[in-house]
Amino acid sequence: MKLVRYGAAGAEKPGMLDDGGVLRDLSAHVNDIAGDVLSDAGLDKLRAIDPASLPAVEGSPRMGACVGGIGKFMCIGLNFADHAEETGNPFPDHPVLFMKANSAVVGPNDDVSMPRGSTSTDWEVELGVVIGKAAKYVSKEDALDYVAGYCVINDVSERHFQNNLTGTWTKGKSCDTFGPTGPWLVTRDDIPDVQNLAMRLDVNGKRMQTGSTKTMIFTVAEIIEHLSGLMTLHPGDVISTGTPPGVGMGMKPTPVYLKRGDVMELEIEGLGTQRQTVTEDA
Repeated sequence: MKLVRYGAAGAEKPGMLDDGGVLRDLSAHVNDIAGDVLSDAGLDKLRAIDPASLPAVEGSPRMGACVGGIGKFMCIGLNFADHAEETGNPFPDHPVLFMKANSAVVGPNDDVSMPRGSTSTDWEVELGVVIGKAAKYVSKEDALDYVAGYCVINDVSERHFQNNLTGTWTKGKSCDTFGPTGPWLVTRDDIPDVQNLAMRLDVNGKRMQTGSTKTMIFTVAEIIEHLSGLMTLHPGDVISTGTPPGVGMGMKPTPVYLKRGDVMELEIEGLGTQRQTVTEDA
């Protein structure tokens, strides 16, 4: 099942895609793709609806972030073996955690705006995991039972802010528009093996990132086990699980960064595509 949120920013409506790819309005059944709707019971109620009974949405509306009311936006750094190697970092002993501000979240095709003072804005295609029910001290064997579904995330990063402004990575990860999420939330039952999904990202039509979730150092289940041992994970929490090689910071001999007018296009197998144009804050 593919769930979406569509419409103007801040006024998105819930919807689903039918088997023919037609967008259907869910407003008569739920207020948002958030909270209890993400639980097993909530998703089962949506599965029981005949998509043909739902109104078709006309035209090509804007797609918002595929989950509303995000509580925590957690990100895992250096989690792909081939990406750690390209950046010259050793494999971590435990998942590297940083947070992205919720104010960074935008739709999958919204513009990405570089902040004032940006010199090194970079791209990162990542698998997003959306939590469906409260998770505390969860074992990796049971961890995927706590997942509502998966989505595409672009963990846009300002590397100067991230690495050279005193503090944590969060500074370079949390700028407005730095969290495109979607286009849709694919429920976990539709992804038979989350550890074997192809990933790619292009800039201006040139392939920059090619990878697969099979090279993750810590699997989705291991990440959930680790994080739920530190804090309770709640419905609507999002985990961005790391990026494969090919980021601008890792280009040799000279890093390559985004500039105004660049277009990023990214895709994860089975989870859809994103497209963002780069702009600049006034």
